[in-house]
Amino acid sequence: MSKRNIKLMPFADLSAYMDGFEIVSTQWGADGKVYVLLINQVPERKRDMFVQTHLNQTYTYKVLIVSQQHVEEVGIWGQTYNYHYVQPLHDHLLLVGARCTYYGNDQYDLNARVCDMKGNPIRDFLLGDGIQSVQVTRNGTIWTSYFDEGIFGNYGWSDPIGSCGLLAWDEQGNKIYQNREADIADCYALNVVNEDQVWFYYYTDFELGCISGGTVDSKVTFVKPNISGSSGFSTDGYHFLFDAGYGKHGTFVLKKMDKPGRLTKGQKIELVNEANNPFKQARQDFREQRLLLSEENLLYQLTIEELVYRLD
Repeated sequence: MSKRNIKLMPFADLSAYMDGFEIVSTQWGADGKVYVLLINQVPERKRDMFVQTHLNQTYTYKVLIVSQQHVEEVGIWGQTYNYHYVQPLHDHLLLVGARCTYYGNDQYDLNARVCDMKGNPIRDFLLGDGIQSVQVTRNGTIWTSYFDEGIFGNYGWSDPIGSCGLLAWDEQGNKIYQNREADIADCYALNVVNEDQVWFYYYTDFELGCISGGTVDSKVTFVKPNISGSSGFSTDGYHFLFDAGYGKHGTFVLKKMDKPGRLTKGQKIELVNEANNPFKQARQDFREQRLLLSEENLLYQLTIEELVYRLD
């Protein structure tokens, strides 16, 4: 399989917003904008290498909402929780911490916080420990996937919230869907296209699942992509752009569903920046048919539509 190089140019430079802040995560929203979560100081890990949930001082977060022509800035002051993800939730922001602790006697951290666009807290609720990914639909359905510790238990959880590997919640934090079809030990990747199409990829089977029909009348189908350890994928329903997997992170494979339930061997893709250097340490986020890369203070994007056009 030959490899094709595709050059990407940055569409946004966040340098002007970075003074005194560090990037925590970069994610697509359902609105097609990029949501960047920043913190004024990255919390230290505890000596046992556990990620802290509650912090021993107050931190300032900042959310940048980035479109092609504009950057909106939202300050969120005086926070004592360790948040890792941000998503739009209607006209509010949803902050989520990947970790939360169960203390016994029905006492536990609430690791989701809804804020208004001035940074004021509105409500907190529980989404479970060990969150791998959070994606929110336009209608406000919150999808959460879980890595192994959130499935098998840690941080005091003997009966983990995320034991099924994949859940959906309403905007108040009420559970409205849980995976019952796939035996997930670690949900490596999630792509929430819309209310009626949610894709996920999981260990140990390395299968690609598709939930259709919404959270009530859902149907789940499976495809074997023949990739081990991919960290994410974009799709338009026909093409699938995968992170290439174990030992190949930072390179990509474009596959097609040439027959129902079967993907082609695919085309190897190497993405390079404006200096023709491969993206090796870039943050990645996949949503619908879009790929987001964040390297230092620059943002890059690639749609499957653009990629197919450039390969022809």
